[in-house]
Amino acid sequence: MTPQFELETLKIRLADARWAALDLRVRVQRALRQLILDGVLAPGLRLPATRALAQSLGVSRDTVEQAYAQLRLDGYLRRKTGSGSFVSPTIGASLLGKHSHGLAPVSAQPVALSVRGAQILASGGVLDQQSVKAFATGLPETRAFPHDVWERLRRQAASGHAAGVLLHGDPQGAEPLRQAIADYVNLERGARATAGQVLVLSSTRQALYLCAQVLADAHGPILMEDPGYFGARKAFEMAQLRVVPVPVDAQGLCTASLRADTSGANTVYVTPSHQYPTGATLALERRLDLVAWAAERQGWIIEDDYDSQFHYAGLPTACVQGLDARQRTIYLGTFAKSLYPGLRIGYMVLPPALVQAMTHARSILDGHTPQLDQLTLARFIADGHFAAHVRAMRNIYAVRRDAMAQAVQRHLPHIVTAHLPPGGLQMPCLLHQGRDELETIRLAAQAGIVLPGLSRLYAAAPARGGWLLGFAALTPHEIGSGIARLARALGL
Repeated sequence: MTPQFELETLKIRLADARWAALDLRVRVQRALRQLILDGVLAPGLRLPATRALAQSLGVSRDTVEQAYAQLRLDGYLRRKTGSGSFVSPTIGASLLGKHSHGLAPVSAQPVALSVRGAQILASGGVLDQQSVKAFATGLPETRAFPHDVWERLRRQAASGHAAGVLLHGDPQGAEPLRQAIADYVNLERGARATAGQVLVLSSTRQALYLCAQVLADAHGPILMEDPGYFGARKAFEMAQLRVVPVPVDAQGLCTASLRADTSGANTVYVTPSHQYPTGATLALERRLDLVAWAAERQGWIIEDDYDSQFHYAGLPTACVQGLDARQRTIYLGTFAKSLYPGLRIGYMVLPPALVQAMTHARSILDGHTPQLDQLTLARFIADGHFAAHVRAMRNIYAVRRDAMAQAVQRHLPHIVTAHLPPGGLQMPCLLHQGRDELETIRLAAQAGIVLPGLSRLYAAAPARGGWLLGFAALTPHEIGSGIARLARALGL
């Protein structure tokens, strides 16, 4: 160690705030180790005697001795009685020593990814909105959530199950929650489900990924509505499936086009209650045709019922799963919209033939959903709080939907046409001819407004662009002021 440079460098390293809470001996050892890894202390270099270094650093000799001893045990130093302590001569070439000078930083070097990894990187992933902002989609009203009730039930669940909630849970889900979900979807959605058919998951996207893995082979086809849910397409693409679009019209998925498909796909993803993003409800005739198609093809229907609780004109149409006597329908639900996104609990109601395979696949993916959250939710549903909360939110969202339609008509009539959806938490708006979707999104972003575009939800760019405006998380006043601010941003 040269008398000045390395000693001062060592002192600087010792003052690193990241190590402030560590024992002094550990700080000396880590600082010396880092100097060796950085090549500042070259292989074979003799270090100062423990007494001399201790005096230079203002620490005890025992502190330096312990640091040297640990570095020797770790292979960084060699010590010879009567000769001193030396940086190991064998580590320089393989670590970040003098031989690494001139190489590009690790961050600048190309990263070797698998083909799948490269595709995932290129896809950009799916970015969930992490704060309430006009007019992001997928966000419910969370300010009205009954936190006091939830916390009381959480304490009861923790007390009632004691240490059991701290252990690994059943990959299929806690039985009380599975029973509560089955009872709810049977009563409210016209499903035909038992607790044994329910698989509790963390999200709809996890459910979609499991379906892709279990039901289709890599590079094989899977059918999907066009336009359709962006997260579903990404989940299928991550599983290396080839997404085949099926057109949608005012009555939902075009089953005639489904039957005309020649891709060989045996699985179709649909949102029949409120088609995403158009808001169309799949007509009964088409529901029955869809069920017949699955039976004839020996295929599967993935029914995403993501926000069916929020229907504003009469009762929502019963789910497809309840019409499917052949049990070829996989029913997907989530509490992210009906309660709050941070809960991270969704579920599938599976045909009996798929329960074991899907449960095994889930056990490999992430094991299970936190038990305490499951048991709390089970009590929340069983005690009637869930149904009451959904009823209250349905009334609130109906008012906000109307406020959105009125605000668009008041401030933006010359640029878009809003389509009043019969349900759901967002409103599709089509831009008038001559208006550029990307330009409107750019101008809105400059004003701090999230303007979700419609074009990305299509397999091919539509003739007319547009927006999908989320309204559920905003009060009528916030909606009105946000639309007025958007109009100003667009120069209207």
